Amino acid sequence: MKIVTPLIAALFVFAFTPAELQAQETAKPSEPVAAVEAGPNLLKNGPMEVDSDSDGWPDHWSKNKDATFEVEEGNHFIRLKSSEPGATVLLYQNLPLPAGVEALEMTWRQRVTDLQPGKQPWFDARIMLEFRDASGEKMPASPSAPYTRKATDGWVDRSVQFLVPTGAASFVFMPTLFQVAAGTFDLDEFAIRAVAAAPLRVKAEADAAKRAEKLAATTTSRQTKAATILETQGSLLTNGNFETPNKTENFAVEWGSPKNGISWETEGENRFLRLANVTPNETVLVYRTFDVPAGVKALEMKWRQRVTGLKRGPQPWFDARIMMEFKDASGKVLKQKPAPPYAQKDTDGWVEKTKSFLVPEDAVTVVIMPALFQVKAGSFDLDDFQIKPTDPEPLIAAMTKAEEEAKARFVPPEEPKKENWPKELRVQGNRLVDPEGKEVWLQGVNIPSLEWSVTGESVQRSTLVALDQWKGNVIRLPVKNDYWFGLKGQADGGKAYRELVDQIITLAANRGAYVVLDLHTYRAPRKEYLDFWTDAAARYKNHPAVLFDLMNEPHGTTWEIWRNGGFVEEKKKEGDEDAFLTDEEKLHNKRGFVSPGMQAMLETVRATGAKNVVVAGGLDYAYDLEGITRGYALEEKGGNGIMYASHVYPWKKDWQKKFLDAAALHPILVGEVGGDVKKMDFMPLEQQEDAHTWVPDMLGLIQKHRLNWTGWCFHPSASPRMLVDWTYQPTEVWGQPAKDAISGKQFELKKLR
Repeated sequence: MKIVTPLIAALFVFAFTPAELQAQETAKPSEPVAAVEAGPNLLKNGPMEVDSDSDGWPDHWSKNKDATFEVEEGNHFIRLKSSEPGATVLLYQNLPLPAGVEALEMTWRQRVTDLQPGKQPWFDARIMLEFRDASGEKMPASPSAPYTRKATDGWVDRSVQFLVPTGAASFVFMPTLFQVAAGTFDLDEFAIRAVAAAPLRVKAEADAAKRAEKLAATTTSRQTKAATILETQGSLLTNGNFETPNKTENFAVEWGSPKNGISWETEGENRFLRLANVTPNETVLVYRTFDVPAGVKALEMKWRQRVTGLKRGPQPWFDARIMMEFKDASGKVLKQKPAPPYAQKDTDGWVEKTKSFLVPEDAVTVVIMPALFQVKAGSFDLDDFQIKPTDPEPLIAAMTKAEEEAKARFVPPEEPKKENWPKELRVQGNRLVDPEGKEVWLQGVNIPSLEWSVTGESVQRSTLVALDQWKGNVIRLPVKNDYWFGLKGQADGGKAYRELVDQIITLAANRGAYVVLDLHTYRAPRKEYLDFWTDAAARYKNHPAVLFDLMNEPHGTTWEIWRNGGFVEEKKKEGDEDAFLTDEEKLHNKRGFVSPGMQAMLETVRATGAKNVVVAGGLDYAYDLEGITRGYALEEKGGNGIMYASHVYPWKKDWQKKFLDAAALHPILVGEVGGDVKKMDFMPLEQQEDAHTWVPDMLGLIQKHRLNWTGWCFHPSASPRMLVDWTYQPTEVWGQPAKDAISGKQFELKKLR
């Protein structure tokens, strides 16, 4: 069986990882212990002489198109031959084990000719070994692979002995030319026999004791050396300032060597490391290790960095970052690792950074990996690394607090309790009503994070707090279409993300509350948004608790295109020749996209049979509803009606014209609203009103006109924030007044903007 290198793991469930193969390379094949009486050969036709059906292949051996059945002077054997450099040629044999077998001996003859090993130490001629349990799953205890890295002098006899792990149902052996450059591997006279386990156990225990003793001595030596480095240099990381050159003086000593995208730079008299993106979406990474003294429980890392021209990749973590991990004394990577410090935008020149982290008890080595991780463009300059022990207590306290908060945020899944669900809504005039015609006034909050995180940030607990403690009867739930379909690296195709949305809807519905499902996108409808609503509307079709907010914040287009679709320019330059081109020609020039329009979005929802109330945000980032009163209202076709959304913040003016006129004709959802003590830095400060006076007026306006509303935002980090922290303490200027308004406190409208 020949396998091209990148496909090995994907095509064979029995494939070994490179780490396993390397471990097998470094471990010596077990040598026979004291002679013991072996049982009968468990392998049928081990000598390969029987071919009863005359098919040119030995009976009881798996066929392989890349192996051949050879004969020399009447002797039959199997030959594996490398057909191209870097390919793997493999023969797979799975031997059922009789009950009670505790140890095995495998003997065989082999001949290796013209072998040229590959680039890695384990790219050679070897027999990979593993055990399977009764379900066919690979067991963790695999014997070391007997291997050969050079040609043999004709045929040679080989043997290995090994213990059988408890629960093993079958033994798999795989003679392999593993990614070699060239060579031939001939195999014959296989025998696999049960042998006494006691001598092997004694030897294994003795070998383990020797390894442990040697490892302990080596570890002590390394830790002592690390303590000396710290004492003499004040940092565990030597040459952290990159000033000392290597022997050839072409790179900083102990930092590897210059590579494509990695250089040793000079500015004035200062030397530093530069990582520069050469090929878009490829990772540029430097790998550096250092040991830690015994007893160190926490480290502090200080450094300087400069990020220039950074263009992130498509995933949130494709940026400039310093990845870290720990290894134990044997070199095994530990599961615990610090969160990597990262940068997602350019810095203003050199900036100083600090990162403190706990060190696991069994960690001996720390690995740091500064990287431009699959970015589109940019450079990442690094200098003046210092790493030294620090007080672990604040870090332990912070970790304990985070664990307690995570535990407090956990919400067990609930089964639907339809008897508690709210009544279905429909539009009547400019109000929402239930099936009996009774008005329903929606008041609640936005629960964000699923638009930037596939797992969300405390979204279930926030839902319960917003409904049970703040007494809201609605939440607006922003979601992202790419996450919904699993397009952002999710191995399950978005299944867990969709199920999380299901659970939030169930939590709300079980409490008699509603969910405004918000497709949190911008600019104008796109074709892929139709795909989202085809799927999501069908999923929640006629669910009495769910409303559909077609898209978050349309802007930068016309009312005609907003409603009916058309070409949306991404960039518009004065005097641009595109003014004379058709929409098709503009699209060909890749200056924008053709939007299907909001009417098509509505019709996509209705085509699924969903009658749920639909929400449509206006222009100017869903603030301006003036066009709705001028003939651009959507045409309802067979559903429960449309409400229009306006997002109102302290810099938005002309309330009457922009949304109150529309509110006299249609139900309105003030889908995002709020003010913060700290003004936004993306617009002139003088355009933003003081939240202390704006908030009560805004709440008074909402109450006077009975506008449906969901405050932004029920999160301690997304401004204007309603929460101080994850204890759900409301912020003084916005969170507390909003909570009071939901509970019924009346606010006076003193000034109409």
